[in-house]
Amino acid sequence: MDLIRVLIADADGESRAGLAQMLSADEELIVVSEACEGMEAVQKCKALQPDIVLMDYNLPGLDGLSATGKITIEVPGTAVIMLSVKEEQEYLRSAMLAGARDFLVKPFSRAELVKTVKRVFQVESKRLAHTDWPGQKRKSEVITVFGTKGGVGKTTVAVNLAVLLAQRKQKVALLDLDLQFGDVSVFLNLFPRRTMSELAQERDVWDIELLESYLLPHVSGVQTLPAPGRPEYAELITSEYIQDIINLLKLKYDYIIIDTPPFFNDTNLTALDLSTQILLVLAMDLATIKNIKLSLELLESLQHLGKTKLILNRASDDMGITIADAEETLDFLIAGYIPSEGKIVVPALNEGIPFVLSHPTARVSRAIQEVSNLVVNDQGYQEDLKAKNKQGFFSRLFK
Repeated sequence: MDLIRVLIADADGESRAGLAQMLSADEELIVVSEACEGMEAVQKCKALQPDIVLMDYNLPGLDGLSATGKITIEVPGTAVIMLSVKEEQEYLRSAMLAGARDFLVKPFSRAELVKTVKRVFQVESKRLAHTDWPGQKRKSEVITVFGTKGGVGKTTVAVNLAVLLAQRKQKVALLDLDLQFGDVSVFLNLFPRRTMSELAQERDVWDIELLESYLLPHVSGVQTLPAPGRPEYAELITSEYIQDIINLLKLKYDYIIIDTPPFFNDTNLTALDLSTQILLVLAMDLATIKNIKLSLELLESLQHLGKTKLILNRASDDMGITIADAEETLDFLIAGYIPSEGKIVVPALNEGIPFVLSHPTARVSRAIQEVSNLVVNDQGYQEDLKAKNKQGFFSRLFK
């Protein structure tokens, strides 16, 4: 079952700690972040898209009412529950007019708080189920993140992309297909007791319920299927197994993100065949560019070039090779650019916290957001980029 993700916005640290303690005692609830000011609450809602916000009426800077109004308009999938020490009808009316879904008067019991959060979540879930938000997908998208050189950042892109898609209220499964040395669990600070290799041994009784019992939940809402715990167990996983796993996940999940090892093999080829979008990760060094060139040729022979998007990772001005030179060499336009921010990315990896959660407003997080927009809006293909470049040329011509 998916956890109800709650953000707490209260200026008082002790109040925030008390609310977090009350919520954490319920196994269906999880606190994803805290804010002590109104604008901070709005920004974190945009970045994290929690299910529920517990909003104190009196916040410094942007007050609770104004913050509630902005969240209601700008983050329509998030519901606000207003908290106040005042119980006058005027306060309740103002909160409801701002967009709050419920109102709690302090002090309240743990049972009252939990009951209110769950009730509001249930009502909002039913409302959202009958609402078509822009960019929302109706069919499963299988996104394979691929590259033919180790160390280009495939896992970093896959993990942070999965987290951002989950924040869009989508059901996201993250499949670690680097069967010998997969690191997705490390990037998410997860400790799997069972992995894909144990699942393979139950092949005769596979169904979606069994498969979901092997998925590890992350605080972001992403469900992860870990790679085998030891390299020698990789041989237990066949391409037929991968095909069945992906097809089962498509029954329940809006997005299936697949992290891959840096080479073509049977399991990777199966994932590429079943993918609706392929993110080919590029770094600006000669060895990687050479390998990407060969990969594009092979993808063209497999008739996968039309669903491939080229993503440049660790982009910076001092790479020694210009983006234009790389695009000319590859005869392929770059769809997305992720800047080099090692001071943010490396600590996030070492702590097992995706940087889109730890630093949601950083340049690198905003770049992943742009990549997620390409995925959700099904854009960034060569025909899109060429049309955009052509449009830009004519707009400059007739200025």
